[in-house]
Amino acid sequence: MPDPDALLSIAVDLTASLAAQDRLARLLQTVRRTIPCDAAALLELVGDDLIPLATHGLAPEVLGRLFARREHPRLDVVVAGKAPVRFPADSTLRDPYDGLLLVNPDATRDVHACLGCPLMEGDRVIGVLTADALEPGAFDSLDEGFLRMLGALAGAALHTGRIIEALEVASRHHQQVASVLQRDAALRNGGSQIIGTSAPMQRVRQEIELVAPSDFPVLIMGETGVGKELVARAVHQHSRRAEHPLIYVNCAALPETIVESELFGHLRGAYTGATADRAGKFDIADRGTLFLDEVGELPLSVQPKLLRVLQEGEIQRVGSDKPQHVDVRVVAATNRDLEREVEAGRFRPDLFHRLNMYPIRVPPLRDRRSDIPLLAGFFLDLYRRRLGLGPVRLNESARQALGNADWPGNVRELDHLLGRAVLRASANVGRDAPVLVGPEHLQLSAPEPKAEGSVGPGPSSRYRSDVVSIGGMTLREAVEETKRAMVVRAVGDNGGNWAAAARSLGMARSNLHHMAERLGLRK
Repeated sequence: MPDPDALLSIAVDLTASLAAQDRLARLLQTVRRTIPCDAAALLELVGDDLIPLATHGLAPEVLGRLFARREHPRLDVVVAGKAPVRFPADSTLRDPYDGLLLVNPDATRDVHACLGCPLMEGDRVIGVLTADALEPGAFDSLDEGFLRMLGALAGAALHTGRIIEALEVASRHHQQVASVLQRDAALRNGGSQIIGTSAPMQRVRQEIELVAPSDFPVLIMGETGVGKELVARAVHQHSRRAEHPLIYVNCAALPETIVESELFGHLRGAYTGATADRAGKFDIADRGTLFLDEVGELPLSVQPKLLRVLQEGEIQRVGSDKPQHVDVRVVAATNRDLEREVEAGRFRPDLFHRLNMYPIRVPPLRDRRSDIPLLAGFFLDLYRRRLGLGPVRLNESARQALGNADWPGNVRELDHLLGRAVLRASANVGRDAPVLVGPEHLQLSAPEPKAEGSVGPGPSSRYRSDVVSIGGMTLREAVEETKRAMVVRAVGDNGGNWAAAARSLGMARSNLHHMAERLGLRK
């Protein structure tokens, strides 16, 4: 006779503050204590497939498998009949766990007994509880009512786990939104402002004010470090969606294997490791704005799905055959020349035209040199507050050095350089005492001054990219000079786009950056 305390143990576990996996593991331990079996498993029904959630006495690889009903007739019989089934030892139906019992991997269907109990949620089957025993007829004496009660309790455990999981998903969603809002608040307190009074920046502001109230997709273009994310935030903040989240996605940081799941979400069992339903970034951004940074890095395989969102407002989670409507405004940014990417076959032309419905080009810092003093003042005050210092200012030589620099890294480079300079200048200064930043703290070697509006290649222009003379140089020096010339030429030919320059040189972007730093072309 089964242990009467076992059912009580299962019922108690339903109300215990246990993680879902712990609850299911304890359930199977109780089943094995109650029923004379050598192995037990709990599987969830998803569509026409049964996905193992917990096992006991079975090989570990069972948890990585998917059991299709059409391929496993015993499981199909249990699901279709909606009642406990005890299969005789001489059953001709193939056992789903042949060769997978830890106690005897050689066991086959003709030498052990098998029991299956459907797990019910109302009148609907949501899973299956299975038990296997090496002894034929091990389950023959079990009471039918007891088996139904066991199945009902196991079904309740699975149902409870689903509810908890849904609550956890909702909680993660709110946490993600909260983190976005916190990030927005932090940026507003230090670095979210678009600073500059130059003519190029006035044009950018006008573009933002014009397009923000609409729901047009926006494509923000510009070199690395010019402040494309700030423009995206300004578009969002001036839109009717400002009270809803702006969700940031760095497309360049997403491995191709997970990019679709990250953007559109997935269902449990969609692929190995997908143990729970997961909302994608479009789900989280619903009614708000999704900012796709480095959109030019998206793999071609995902681009049709992004196009469908832009055209129809529909997404489809990985593993689902049902479309889902979302209300999301897409703002994208890139430092690539997407027209060239289209010509090269690396970016879909229809997606480019959709994203490019309203383009905004952010000027490089070398084209808005009159803004450098304003930006410098902003960053100096920002680091003053962060470091708890007294007044911080530049001396005249430092101002000139900043105004004459090339700034291949644009505003981001200026930000980081001033942060380091303030830290150096304040090293031996008492608290609340004035901090004076000079050229020695900047550690910046400036080229010849340039007039505002001039266009340079990005790195230092003192290297000629057309002719390299090796007269009077060693072989090593000549090789280094040739490398400098080729890098400068590649960057100039690609409009200051380092990623495009790296591709034209046949090397990784990170390697190009390291080489440029070593050659003195970047700081």
